[in-house]
Amino acid sequence: MHDEFDPNTLPPSKTRLKQEALELQQLGTDLLEVPEADWLALQLPERLMEALRETRRTPPRGGARKRQLQYVGKIMREMDAEPIREYFQQRGLKSQRQIDAHHRLERWRDRMIEEGETVVEEFLQQHPQADRQQLRQLVRQAHKERDQNKPPKSSRALFRYLREAAEEAAEPDQPD
Repeated sequence: MHDEFDPNTLPPSKTRLKQEALELQQLGTDLLEVPEADWLALQLPERLMEALRETRRTPPRGGARKRQLQYVGKIMREMDAEPIREYFQQRGLKSQRQIDAHHRLERWRDRMIEEGETVVEEFLQQHPQADRQQLRQLVRQAHKERDQNKPPKSSRALFRYLREAAEEAAEPDQPD
């Protein structure tokens, strides 16, 4: 007469439902930070896009904004939010790649200033389109500024040049 207890047949707990609702609400808040063109690319429902637009118009302080974000979360519970999660995950990966590239260039710059000619040659082997003379001149000036405890004007210029060379190397050749 007594059925066996099966925990898999139980509905989700109130705590779990609340966590999911808050997570969707946060996803909606994150959507406010991206351009509207990305909303279209994600093929968000028109109702959600209108709610997001209204949220942007709502003052950031006070209860109205909170209620509007709860409404955005409610709309999102009625749809599949997985494409939005994937979008933010990819966006985070892209951002991390940019940060990593920036750090690589900083290391190149610092090594060039510290070690000099051998590192310049190493960089030129990887980036043959870079101007050897300009690169050496920037390294020489940055080294001199560092030794004289002057502001790192040339060091910054060297970094910008390295970034331009790296971006140029990353671009595919354009037909003339």
